Amino acid sequence: MLAQFDVAVIGAGHAGIEAAVAAAKRGCKTAMFTISLDQIGNMPCNPSIGGSAKGHLVREIDALGGVMGIAADACCIQMRMLNLSKGISVHSPRAQEDRQKYHVYTKKICESTSNLHIIQAEIADILLDEKNIVTGVQTSFGGVYGCKSVVICCGTFLGGKIYIGKTGQESGPDACNPARYLSAKLRQHGITLRRFKTGTPCRVHRRSIDFHKLNPQYGDENPQPFSFTAKRGSVRNDAVCYIANTNPKTHQIIRDNLHESPLYEGVIHGIGPRYCPSIEDKVVRFSTRERHQIFVEPTGIDSEEMYLGGFSTSLPEHVQTQLVHSIEGFENIEIMRSAYAIEYDCINPLCLDSTLAFREFHGLFAAGQFNGTSGYEEAAAQGLIAGINASAYVLGEKPLILPRSSSYIGTLIDDLVTKGTEDPYRMMTARSEYRLSLRQHNADARLTPLGREYGMISDERWAQYHTKMDRIQRGIEMIKSSTVMPQEINSILESAGTTAIAHPVHLDSILRRPQVEIHALTSILDIISELNPDEAEEVSNTIKYEQYIARQNQQNEKFSHLEHIILPDQLEYIAVHGLSSEAIEKLGKIKPRNLAQAARISGVSPADIAILMTYLKAGNYHGT
Repeated sequence: MLAQFDVAVIGAGHAGIEAAVAAAKRGCKTAMFTISLDQIGNMPCNPSIGGSAKGHLVREIDALGGVMGIAADACCIQMRMLNLSKGISVHSPRAQEDRQKYHVYTKKICESTSNLHIIQAEIADILLDEKNIVTGVQTSFGGVYGCKSVVICCGTFLGGKIYIGKTGQESGPDACNPARYLSAKLRQHGITLRRFKTGTPCRVHRRSIDFHKLNPQYGDENPQPFSFTAKRGSVRNDAVCYIANTNPKTHQIIRDNLHESPLYEGVIHGIGPRYCPSIEDKVVRFSTRERHQIFVEPTGIDSEEMYLGGFSTSLPEHVQTQLVHSIEGFENIEIMRSAYAIEYDCINPLCLDSTLAFREFHGLFAAGQFNGTSGYEEAAAQGLIAGINASAYVLGEKPLILPRSSSYIGTLIDDLVTKGTEDPYRMMTARSEYRLSLRQHNADARLTPLGREYGMISDERWAQYHTKMDRIQRGIEMIKSSTVMPQEINSILESAGTTAIAHPVHLDSILRRPQVEIHALTSILDIISELNPDEAEEVSNTIKYEQYIARQNQQNEKFSHLEHIILPDQLEYIAVHGLSSEAIEKLGKIKPRNLAQAARISGVSPADIAILMTYLKAGNYHGT
């Protein structure tokens, strides 16, 4: 045996980084294995972090003490807040990143983390004893490392195969070596794998684009960082992004060449992402649309490569050239890296429990695209939870299980382990019934105490958190307890385009008006000027949306009691008279923690839940 570790993490992408750093921070001797040290924190698709709902995940990762938000801020080249024309629940930060810098920065974080050992090696097998308890891992060259827990974070490397046209070859992303051996061993251990696919657009040379024909997109003037430890305006905002559009000629080229598409000709069998389709899929599925947007974004400040977001394809190289040349502004474009599709092995996440541990194995966890998700942010969120729980398993501590009401991370994991996914899962705000409460602004208020409880938050950051929460609470209390006179406020109301008042009113009722911004009330209440922009925004949001959140909570309250009715692992569902055969099968397989989780399982009907509740109330089992 080469060495003994507490936790072994297989993979050094966004899931692997979070898992390894979390386990090490919590005091476990941790090994992070990667096929190549040059792939740590790699962004094989668009070098961007955040976006709609994904930005919420990054803020939550940061609130729990994870890595992604800090790294994204440090390597940002453009930051924007999306969906500002909509309600606050869907405001989401998005950053264009310097791809090479992000790799270097995250590699340095891993190298600098105590208890974390980085090893370049391909893991070919997970070693188990006769009771399916993890004992170690074995490399492709036969080296054995002992460990008590393993987190699989293989991304798209596992059995990876890329396609350009009908030609396929074994490969990981970015022409790296794939993980060739682990799939067969996982199957030998009884783990069922399936094939998913994803793709990435071509990269083109900046000098070959006519930017005068494109629409520019600029960053925010005073951007909000991802990390709660950073100040407004502290991130770089140097890059300009652009938007181009396809046209009927582009679409006709695609239709004329569908016979050369590996997906449409049945060469690729993996299931692709529903919400990030290839340009071929867009043209076929939305045949009446005359154009589709292409997002032209830099891959770094010191790089001339530009990324064509929304233009992924697996068509042959000569067709890719025709396609880009058909687009206004791209007539003379130079392709530096061809677009490709990639197939890879992954699991059905229904075989995992809410800690992201395999139900049939002890000490074996999984995170990221290996669990059937898409996106860097979804991967990092799972990696963080899997790393915390792998270390909790080793240390004999209680696992971290986030309920849906707590976070988008909780929603993501609950969706995966109760509903599964038939195509690469992507986080969306619409997936959460608690989205008014789960704003990206208040992720620290929701999750930082948990991060502290699990040893992820430093003393310094914990003190900063308390200072911020105290200031926000004082601001809310002062506004709610203050009364304002007509002569004090009416000029402000008229300037804001809202009705004047005739009698004294509470200041919070003024702030609840959609037209009134909190900074307009600075002359009325001194404490407002003492709040920094983030604190003032959270005070305003809390007051403005208090009634809406209360209404949402009332709507969800009728289901919340189901969260407290515990279903024991040893419950024999076949003994519960009246359950449907599908419910018996799926409840026995998934083993939900409570009735609420059982109700979210596809195939378990409201009638099944009523039968279970009656069964439990009859004294067959008493939950807590």
